[in-house]
Amino acid sequence: MAVITRYIVVRNGIELEDVFEDKKDAEAYDKMLDAADRLSTFIKEEAATIDLAPEIIDALSVFLAKNGPEVSQILKGIKGPPAASAKPREKPAEKSAADQEKKTTSSDKNAGKRK
Repeated sequence: MAVITRYIVVRNGIELEDVFEDKKDAEAYDKMLDAADRLSTFIKEEAATIDLAPEIIDALSVFLAKNGPEVSQILKGIKGPPAASAKPREKPAEKSAADQEKKTTSSDKNAGKRK
């Protein structure tokens, strides 16, 4: 008689159909489902202008999470839009007189060290 250990992922008190013989595979699957949950929440909250049924959003989220490495490679180097709360950058002409004084003072100190 053989003894076989199997791992079942349980989410929200419900046993999922997938059964794993390796603990690492079960944990990887659970992490993928966590990522899918976060993606689903993001899409539902942040992309409210997209009119998709919740079931489609969930299926899309699982698909993206399952293909995480490929999706990451595709999105690599893409920067999101600037944050709405970010302060606009100062133009050089808008710098205060105090900032200019600091630069002049530190330049004078450095010039004295060079002599």
